[in-house]
Amino acid sequence: MRLEELDYDLPEDRIAQAPLPERDSARLLVVDGLLDRAIRDLPELLEPALWVVNDTRVLAARLLGQKPTGGRVELLLIEKVEHACWIAMGRASKPLRPDTRIEFPTGLCATIESKLDGGLLRVRFEGAADIDAAIDATGTMPLPPYIRREAEPSDAQRYQTIFATERGAVAAPTAGLHFSDALVDALRARGHELARVTLHVGPGTFRPVQTEDLDDHPMHEERYLVPEDTARAIADARERGRDVVAVGTTVVRTLESAADGDRVRAGAGRTSLFIQPGYRPRVVDHLLTNFHLPRSTLLALVMALAGVEAIRNAYAHAIREGYRFFSYGDAMLLRGVRGPR
Repeated sequence: MRLEELDYDLPEDRIAQAPLPERDSARLLVVDGLLDRAIRDLPELLEPALWVVNDTRVLAARLLGQKPTGGRVELLLIEKVEHACWIAMGRASKPLRPDTRIEFPTGLCATIESKLDGGLLRVRFEGAADIDAAIDATGTMPLPPYIRREAEPSDAQRYQTIFATERGAVAAPTAGLHFSDALVDALRARGHELARVTLHVGPGTFRPVQTEDLDDHPMHEERYLVPEDTARAIADARERGRDVVAVGTTVVRTLESAADGDRVRAGAGRTSLFIQPGYRPRVVDHLLTNFHLPRSTLLALVMALAGVEAIRNAYAHAIREGYRFFSYGDAMLLRGVRGPR
């Protein structure tokens, strides 16, 4: 696939800058048939199935501090590697070097231990008995760059899904943001079931493809976990003839990375799986997802699952009909992506 095939024109006013008042009040575009529905219609749009959600929790990963000289420094935490030590991205008026000390308003301090490949930093924190709690108190939600405002206190709750329990993401699994307790109850009342996986979303989710041939794109790596009970639930769904619904592209990448035939292996791993047209899903039957950025790996993923022309038509329809795009925006339902069994 070529990079230009991932282009589309999006008016600036279609990019959602804030969540809707209610989690489950977004619009829903059913891709097959281009049906304009609502998130609250989900329970009736599929036969009883197993819905798999991502329970990662977004870190307060954006930290603003200063050097002893007064120079401003911004850190974006990416992954904890040991007690008090993190891999991070850094930004300052001058290049950040090893041994640079950064001070934060809460009393937390950090020292850059080393520079890593890809412009990353290894950073060690001190100044608090509980470093994780101090980071939570110091940092703010790392809203994506297309949300052109500072994070507000309400984002600490609304940029998390109701399933968020496992700390480690720097971006929300946005399809899950549409779920409320009432929607979960409505799904269960119709006979649907839920299971969980964890994939800690990294900053690469916002990184545009920059190579002309998608095969040359260096895919970011993310950590995942498939619990034993989720692997059993998927196997049980298969035996009963029930479909598997991925709530978000992160769930697709997790399940497809852990696939063994049409079943799923339990356990932890790291994935750099890049799903693009030509890929045939082994596990996922249906996908609920938000609208994705031009020139993104996630747009390539939905094109792989639904078809290039189907997604182009769906996006054109969504733009004409005033759908809201990206993290705080509306959603799409892709049905029958695995094809006949």
